[in-house]
Amino acid sequence: METTLLSSVPEKTLEGWPDWSILIVDDEQGMLNFLVKTLAPRCHFVMSASSAEDGADWLRGHHVDLVILDISLPGKSGVVWLKELREQGFTGEVILITAFADLDTAIEALRAGASDFILKPFRVPQILNAVKHCYERSRLRRENFVLRRAVASPPGLSETLVGQSPAIQHMRASMTRIASVDSTVLLQGESGTGKELVARALHAQSSRASGPFVPVNCASVSPDLIESELFGHAKGAFTGATRARDGLFHYAQGGTLFLDEIAELPLSIQATLLRAIEDLKIRPVGSEQLVPLNLRIIAATNRRLSDEVASGRFRKDLYFRLQVVELLLPPLREHKEDIAELVAHFMAQLAPSLGMEPLQITEQEMGFLSQYGWPGNVRELRNLVERSLILGTLNVSALYPGGTASARDSQEPLPTDLHTLEKRHILNVLESVQGDKTRAAHLLGVSRRTLERRVAEWSGG
Repeated sequence: METTLLSSVPEKTLEGWPDWSILIVDDEQGMLNFLVKTLAPRCHFVMSASSAEDGADWLRGHHVDLVILDISLPGKSGVVWLKELREQGFTGEVILITAFADLDTAIEALRAGASDFILKPFRVPQILNAVKHCYERSRLRRENFVLRRAVASPPGLSETLVGQSPAIQHMRASMTRIASVDSTVLLQGESGTGKELVARALHAQSSRASGPFVPVNCASVSPDLIESELFGHAKGAFTGATRARDGLFHYAQGGTLFLDEIAELPLSIQATLLRAIEDLKIRPVGSEQLVPLNLRIIAATNRRLSDEVASGRFRKDLYFRLQVVELLLPPLREHKEDIAELVAHFMAQLAPSLGMEPLQITEQEMGFLSQYGWPGNVRELRNLVERSLILGTLNVSALYPGGTASARDSQEPLPTDLHTLEKRHILNVLESVQGDKTRAAHLLGVSRRTLERRVAEWSGG
């Protein structure tokens, strides 16, 4: 029988699932009409089909969040099709409905992968409650995924922007304006300047604050896996894909997707990302389905994307699409007047978790901190405070190793040129770890790529 499409703009969002797409499969036209009339005003769109075969044909090219499925259908039964859907990797919710049911039927339905089971005839509140419960299950599943990623990630720099310098006050004012709109944001700044912190703050101040914040470091994912990680994949999409998997775009629905180190994306994936941003739809790897998007994208990089475009390593059209709004985060050396407040903030934040007493910083020690160039920016300062709390004294020697191991008592004058200070510190740290650039980068609070670029600048000098 012919499949009918009914599309509408939700009239009210009270039930909480206005972005959902629903497929109803039932051979009783009266039941189809009843369900479409009930759900269409409350959802993104409702699709109806009169058989499992018609529903399967439509699902091959389209995405739905929920299937409401009658058990007794002409041809393939609802339970048989549900088993096939789960085997093929369908991860959406399924409500089974029937006029004839016993305990064995209900058990079989749940074993087949049904989210809920309703006996006909039912009233409007019953079906709405069932859909609401399915929506909550789906939301909790996404939240659990996001929380597991957050627990597995390293702790953030801090929970808020700290400082009263003109640079930080200007940043706060810009964030307040940007948070109120839904435009794509590009954050640029050196490693350790707090780009993820700013992204989280923008999310928290936006209308999407109740939705998930999903961060992904594009440099930490293998180029062979990044497309599947972002967009998901269908069962059998590639060798080893034994089951379908949702991507990070799926888990960020209704919230914010933060693409850190965006410059590290392979050119082929840049084209796919551009299409997703422009069309507000994604296609999982190996799937024919187009999945509509409802999220905000914030991208970040420690490189100048304009230089990456000029060198052919980044697509110009994607660069322009990302920089609808652009924020440049200042390095710590440009707002050193905030160092004292940052140190106090990190002391208050870290001391309780480490079980240590906060340190008293002398004026001379604060002078050493202010004189230093901070190549790792705020992240390096936070690492220094944490090490100092563990050692029980401000670890100034970590900034000026070698001949100035006891910098607070040394009479040797320190260089005032920031470039010389930075170079001396980085080379001393490299020497202390026998040239291990990965460990040195960790101690400095910068990425290995950033460290290698700095060292390359000095080669032959």
